[in-house]
Amino acid sequence: MPFKSQAQRRKFAQLLVEGKISAETFEEWNRETGARKLPQHVRKQTGRKRKATTRPGKTRRKRG
Repeated sequence: MPFKSQAQRRKFAQLLVEGKISAETFEEWNRETGARKLPQHVRKQTGRKRKATTRPGKTRRKRG
């Protein structure tokens, strides 16, 4: 899985130095990212807000 941001790459490098991930894992992610220019940070995508729709209420039939 490629890196999404420079901040994520720095975090993985820190985890590598601390020994929490293997060098193979870091190299795999780095290889998949390639020479792509990454943004410093990526924000979470917020879901689109749905427009409130009015639904017709249940109506009773008149018996006649």
